[in-house]
Amino acid sequence: MRCTRRRGKPRLYFKMSRKFIIVLVITTLFTALVVGFSWIYLSQLLTQRLLWADETASQLTNQLEYTASKAVPDLTSTRIDTSDPKAMRAAITTYLQTDTNLNDMLESVVANSRIIYDAAVVDPNGVAILDTNPAFNGKLVPERPSLNVLHDANFRRQLRMIYGPAIVYDVRVGLELDGRAFGSVRVGVNTVFLRNELTPKLQQAAFFSVVAIFCSLVLAAVVSNVALGPLKAISRNLDSASAGDLLPEEESGSEDEVGLVSLKIAHLGRQIRDTNEIFSALKDNVEQVMTKLQDGLMLFTRDSRVVLVSASAEKFLGRPRREILGHTAEEIFSDGTVLGAVVLPAFQKQRQLAQYEFDAVDGRRVQVSLDFIQEKGTPIGALLTMRDAESVRRIEDEIEVSRRLSASGRVTRGVAHEVKNPINAIVLHLQLLQNKLQQDDPDTRRHMDIIGNEIHRLDRVVQILVDFTRPRDLRLEDVDLRRILENVSTLAAPDASRHGVRVVQELPPEDEPLMVRVDADLMKQAILNLVLNGVQSMSEGGTLTLKVRRDEEMILAEVTDQGCGIPPEAQEKIFELYYTTKGDKGGSGIGLAQTYQIMQWHYGSVEFESIVGTGTTFRLRLPTVSVKAERKEKEGEEMTA
Repeated sequence: MRCTRRRGKPRLYFKMSRKFIIVLVITTLFTALVVGFSWIYLSQLLTQRLLWADETASQLTNQLEYTASKAVPDLTSTRIDTSDPKAMRAAITTYLQTDTNLNDMLESVVANSRIIYDAAVVDPNGVAILDTNPAFNGKLVPERPSLNVLHDANFRRQLRMIYGPAIVYDVRVGLELDGRAFGSVRVGVNTVFLRNELTPKLQQAAFFSVVAIFCSLVLAAVVSNVALGPLKAISRNLDSASAGDLLPEEESGSEDEVGLVSLKIAHLGRQIRDTNEIFSALKDNVEQVMTKLQDGLMLFTRDSRVVLVSASAEKFLGRPRREILGHTAEEIFSDGTVLGAVVLPAFQKQRQLAQYEFDAVDGRRVQVSLDFIQEKGTPIGALLTMRDAESVRRIEDEIEVSRRLSASGRVTRGVAHEVKNPINAIVLHLQLLQNKLQQDDPDTRRHMDIIGNEIHRLDRVVQILVDFTRPRDLRLEDVDLRRILENVSTLAAPDASRHGVRVVQELPPEDEPLMVRVDADLMKQAILNLVLNGVQSMSEGGTLTLKVRRDEEMILAEVTDQGCGIPPEAQEKIFELYYTTKGDKGGSGIGLAQTYQIMQWHYGSVEFESIVGTGTTFRLRLPTVSVKAERKEKEGEEMTA
């Protein structure tokens, strides 16, 4: 688990290992199988128990119906007036209530069954003639749902009905007495009794499910260890390949699958290393600039309705995404705006819009393009892209400066090499000439000393150029950028005091670390160059301010002076090697170029704002210590120019 901070709020990132993922997948599969089989088992069990309950209740109902029909004799052979319905019902009721077999059977139905709640013989009007509860005899029997409602429901609803509030379901059969339909026999089945029958089976199934899940955890751990064993060897080989080391002979010569994969990894690692050495500097520099160039993207459906909006689109449109998603182009763009006047006709005519530029409300120059997406000739949507045109031009300027620095470096290395040898020869012969002079003429000695001093000065200039273009080995370490600014302030204090300049530090609280992964000495030199330039630009004194703060995923350091500023015609050239605006004041034109180069080595950037007569602010941006920085360090621990 990795914890990082962003804008003062902690954010947690969890990284699951492959072993954990395998254990999780196997356990999930086993759990799903166990739950599925348990579901099927319980469903079948419940179906069987309900079928058994239905058969039991139906059998008892039929027995009661048969006994009741035998309890009533043929009324035509009695004195009862069979044409009088009331007399018939009264006579049948009397026979049923006085029949011993029928009464005994009603009592045994409830006593001998685990699921039967009650039983009753009901006349055509719904009045109980005989009930297992004598208190209900002669009273209207309430209507209850049929057991078929429970039997025909799906499994989930059956569980809710059984484990919900207690309900009594009826199983009934029509009753015919003396050849005529007369009421019915009803047997009640209580869900509480069914629940008591089902619960032990359910508990048993749950127990076996828990045991099966536990066994799946153990099995998953064993399988993951066996499966990931070879991956450890492959991981070691990947580390060796990424570092550029050759694999051991015994591993490289292995003929099993791991050995073959390791050998291929070694070859691939060498190829990647060679490729990265060529393109890493330019690639990383362009990526760093592209992180600032956030395009606004909007994806539309066939009916011009927005389904996807990037975060940057909010800045271009000035509206939150929740007010854009789901709306049509006509609802989002207004005819009264420049963007709406261009985009809406393109939507209506299904016409592609390529690289149209306009001035946004905030004054930025925005570049818009609209592409219609088709599948087999049928339009399926559209993609609207909005980008900051100034950012595109800034990237081009960065690449041009890098190209110029690279060309200057190549020329400098050649010139330095050619100049060094003649200088050494001149110094040697000058010393020999001084030794051969027999007469110690003061004027001659003075001229010889002047020649010697100038040659040594020229040698130092050439050495500075050699040092600037020489490849550097970065000694990267995690450093709080505030400490570097404090050290730079201490180093620049004597020179600032001599020029009447006061150095002010505006640093955030100590509880908010501003960690960067840099070569501390090189970064100190880069910032010191800016501070000394600022001090030298304030000939009449003033205040030089050092600031540092967090800016999203970057650390931003600012050096602000109150000097004379940089003329507009010089602002595009100040990072070029040997270019200086100090004239005869001793400027070498190397300091700002060196700062720019050091920031490139650290995947950072440097930019400035300057107003003539007011002052200049330089901004240094460095990535925070992150997974990306660690990965870049592994790709190449030695960063060269």
